[in-house]
Amino acid sequence: MSDAYDLDSGPDPAAFAAREPECGSERAVHAVGVGPGSPEFLTPRGERAIREADVVVGFETVVEFVADRTDADLLTCGYRDEGETLAAFADRVAVGEAGTAVLMGDPNHSGYQFLGKVERAVDAPVRVVPGISSLQVAASRARTPMEDTEFVTLHKSGDLDDDLACLREAAGGRHLLVLPRPFDLMPGDVAADLLDAGVDAGLSALVLERLTHDDEKITRTTLGELAEHAGDETPFSDLSVLAVRRD
Repeated sequence: MSDAYDLDSGPDPAAFAAREPECGSERAVHAVGVGPGSPEFLTPRGERAIREADVVVGFETVVEFVADRTDADLLTCGYRDEGETLAAFADRVAVGEAGTAVLMGDPNHSGYQFLGKVERAVDAPVRVVPGISSLQVAASRARTPMEDTEFVTLHKSGDLDDDLACLREAAGGRHLLVLPRPFDLMPGDVAADLLDAGVDAGLSALVLERLTHDDEKITRTTLGELAEHAGDETPFSDLSVLAVRRD
């Protein structure tokens, strides 16, 4: 089972996941990105790792997304019981069962903390199977090419000062793609922070909600108008990406 960590003082499980390059192994546990919502965005390689698993672990909403694609035992968790659930997953892997962890989107974009927790829990190599992310879909919808874009994920636990500073520095010179944090840094809050740093209020902003779902919605506005939604009440879904064009 993974060691305890404090969200602010660490050790950050994302740093554990990124501590060294991946090593190949036939007996690796797979960490699969399942895409942004539509089943059409689950890659064939990821689907195979899920289908061939004996046991699949992940947050409940993510596991539900792939439940009909495997006969594996499904172990679901939330933030409060993820340590206990990952310990049970590790026990199954330790006796030789094929294990797959599932993460929404692409693990390389906002899933590194959960990836690190999986790696700390299991006594086996972990191989990431990248997926399509809502970030990639947002870049397509907003026409913000990745090579001209600053990407920052705020969808993680712990201190975000460095991440916000990165956005402030890049705004106006590069496009921004931001994964907000649902409980305290939604699109309006990020916009307000950028305005406080002197960023041009007239920059074009798009809030892209529930991308690839049937109820996908895109709000086109300006940074100044978006900042009016800062605070506890927000009209936007937790499943949002914020794009700020450099104009």
